[in-house]
Amino acid sequence: MATITHRPFVRHLSTTPTMHVTHFRRGGIRHTGAGQAFWFRPLDAAISEVPLDDRELSVVVSLRTADLQQLSAPVTATYRITDPELAARRIDFSIDLATGTWTEQPLDAIAAPLHGATTAAVVHLLQPRTLDNALRADLAELGAAATAMLAADARLTDLGIAIVGVRFSLLRAEPDVERALQTPAREAIQQDADKATFARRALAVEREAAIGENELSNQVELARRQEELVQARGRNSRIEAEQAAAAAAIAVDAEAERIRTNAQARADADRALGEAAGAAEQARMAALLDVPVEVLTALAMRELAGNLPSIDHLTVTPDLLTDLVGRLGGRAAAQTALATGR
Repeated sequence: MATITHRPFVRHLSTTPTMHVTHFRRGGIRHTGAGQAFWFRPLDAAISEVPLDDRELSVVVSLRTADLQQLSAPVTATYRITDPELAARRIDFSIDLATGTWTEQPLDAIAAPLHGATTAAVVHLLQPRTLDNALRADLAELGAAATAMLAADARLTDLGIAIVGVRFSLLRAEPDVERALQTPAREAIQQDADKATFARRALAVEREAAIGENELSNQVELARRQEELVQARGRNSRIEAEQAAAAAAIAVDAEAERIRTNAQARADADRALGEAAGAAEQARMAALLDVPVEVLTALAMRELAGNLPSIDHLTVTPDLLTDLVGRLGGRAAAQTALATGR
């Protein structure tokens, strides 16, 4: 939009480089071009302002495909005015000299033929196709074809308009039909998901089986090792028992040998003592052969006195003395006879 500054009897206009301004005074052109700034008198001036920047027009085209299915095609057409003077002659781009705004709606005047041309191009491209073919079409190729068709449209070129490009958005069928068309893909996706689920479950089962088998193998190995441990402990216990029995047998044999040795030693000692005692008694008896009876009696009395208990008082009666002398005499006779017989 142009910027207009008011002064007494005159006004000043300035525009941006994206606006083409044409100043007519009394039917003649005084200023023309983009980004103009000039003074003018409102009483004899007529000014038009034509945009030079790219503009977009969105169109939603509803059509029926070759298989009689409804299809919606959102399209955006980008255009620019390449001949502003021609456009100013064909469409009213005049501005209010007080405010700088358009007095009419020139862009709507451009949009109407552009909308019709875009709709015709889209219908021409998609109507011969089936719904499935149209939905699978390359949107870039459709946009290029529509751009070429609009660029060749004489109605637009006569307005000084050039088509920059046409973009197709997502083509949509009716909701029920679209859901029906999506069903095979959804089913395929669901089948793939089911396959993935089954494969995951199968893998989980395999892993669980592998884990169970591994645990069983570990248990078997542990049982085997426990058996080996029990056998080793049994062998060790048996060896210890055998060694203990052998040690006990050795100890018993040693004790028996010691007892035998002691017994033998005692027997030898007793035998030696008996022999020594017999030899001494024989020698003593041999020595007594030539001893008189009186001496033997004295010796007997001494031996008797040695064997008697301690006597503090002794009373000798005639009867006792007679009996004692008789016994001593008989004993001396026996020894004399024994000595004589030898």
